[in-house]
Amino acid sequence: MRSLFLIIAVSILFTGCKPKRITIIETTDVHGYILPFDYVENTPLSSSLSSASEYIKMARSKDHNLVLLDNGDNLQGQPEEYYYNFIDTVAPHFNSEVMNYMLYDACTVGNHDIEAGHPVYDRLSKLYNFPLLGANAIDLKTGLPYFKPYTILNKNGKKIVVFGMVTPAIPTWLPPELYSGMEFRDMLATAKKWMPEILNQKPDLIIGLFHSGWTRNMNREPADSLNENSSNAVAYLVPGFDIIFNGHDHNVANEKIVNSAGDTVLVIDGGSRGEIVGRADVLFPRRKSNGRNVKIINGSIIKTSDYKPDKDFITKFSSQDSIIRKYVDKIIGESTSSVSSRNSYFGPSSFIDMIHSIQLEITGADVSFAAPLSFDVSIDKGPVTVGDMFKLYRYENMLFTMRMSGSEILKYLEYSYSGWYNTMKSADDNLIKFRTGSDGKIILTNGKPRLRNQTYNFDSAAGINYTVDVSKPEGKRVTITSFSDGRRFNKEGLYRVAVNSYRGTGGGGHFTNGVGLTAQELRSRLITSTDKDLRYYIIKAIEKRKIVAPSANKNWKVIPVEWTRIAAHRDSVLMFGTSR
Repeated sequence: MRSLFLIIAVSILFTGCKPKRITIIETTDVHGYILPFDYVENTPLSSSLSSASEYIKMARSKDHNLVLLDNGDNLQGQPEEYYYNFIDTVAPHFNSEVMNYMLYDACTVGNHDIEAGHPVYDRLSKLYNFPLLGANAIDLKTGLPYFKPYTILNKNGKKIVVFGMVTPAIPTWLPPELYSGMEFRDMLATAKKWMPEILNQKPDLIIGLFHSGWTRNMNREPADSLNENSSNAVAYLVPGFDIIFNGHDHNVANEKIVNSAGDTVLVIDGGSRGEIVGRADVLFPRRKSNGRNVKIINGSIIKTSDYKPDKDFITKFSSQDSIIRKYVDKIIGESTSSVSSRNSYFGPSSFIDMIHSIQLEITGADVSFAAPLSFDVSIDKGPVTVGDMFKLYRYENMLFTMRMSGSEILKYLEYSYSGWYNTMKSADDNLIKFRTGSDGKIILTNGKPRLRNQTYNFDSAAGINYTVDVSKPEGKRVTITSFSDGRRFNKEGLYRVAVNSYRGTGGGGHFTNGVGLTAQELRSRLITSTDKDLRYYIIKAIEKRKIVAPSANKNWKVIPVEWTRIAAHRDSVLMFGTSR
């Protein structure tokens, strides 16, 4: 801040008047972390949107010309969002109440907001006191943006354009029903299309608000029009932007780049879960350079854990807090034993097989695919609550029934285990694929290894009996012996497979890179989809059963048994500090 005051002083000295100043603050990927409490883990939080609110109030008291922006992914993550999305759809939505209270000026829609479905985001777009942006989400009936492409703000006598876009990769994760009548177009092409119109508005400041990550050094046009993180290409190749706020990737960045026209662009990536806010301070000295208005722009990253939760915020939303606590504490059944995700990395586990059994029961499929959606979670023996189900199944995925051949099921599993297990040459090798450095050693972060791939892509199967031989090369490890009910498994046969909608639309690459299906072929394999998310059906199934007796199906195993027994013990200690 000292340098900022120095700039102001120098400007006053040379121009004889105080420069105009505007502060812009961005939140992004809050994912329901609104109040300082984790309703899934039942623990207090050191940072949340309530702490961000305290900082924003302080900043606004010093600069009344503050612009407050959000970069999407607000409608998924914590139970309060789920509750007001799907359980109580009559009461005012918690998210709109919060964001209107905080006086947001604009918000870009995120992929997880689209995941909530038309009834939710269409309703919220009307409840918000600010525009929901998304220039590259196109209404197929009109050919125009489904959401507002940009908004114009006037602060301190300056015209500010905020232009929003969402990652176009949504069709690779979500079923079409959730965005019916819409398509998502390339970010670079969309920005190039709209920039002339924006410049015709003669704005003093142009801000990009992109729910898309910042990938350094990608300063060229992406090869794929559905590229997940295209903010870089826009920043470099579309002159006009002064500031670009990013989101989606949950990373943090505060840097300046020089674009293709030789202009400097401030880039801020705002993290997630209300843990930080991104800030840009803009000064407009009363002078010009080469006929252009001079702007002095600096960015900063603020940790919200340095600020106590806003007391007025907590009081304002105390009733919602009580409602959500009651919802997550509702007992839906009784578990005869504790279950943990830890065992699921090394073989069949009661944790994953609970999901498998429910998927098979709902769909009547021959085979189920499922993965641990959280790295390290457990459910204790005794009462099972709604909150426990948010631990067990964190995402609002639909359940698909799809058609696959036997050989495709085999390819699917080969792909899954190739991202999961190493090829072992002896018991001295690691079973799990960890990230390694150039020296071949496992990379440790705070004493813990990092997995090579995301755990939610570690699919196992139920309904079939099979082995995974990790002494063999990738692609030649899996042997399917039969169906678990004794039926013969035939590679040429056609079977019904239960899989979540993320996987069924291509997420993780199992169907595309593994099986080799095109996006069009993949869509043709869909037989049925549930109309509600899988967590809803898991809750209903447990409420119906009353007693949950978790047990592993033991339908698959990793061989050689002695090698993997030793390696699994060693890897478990490395991953969790204890043997499984």
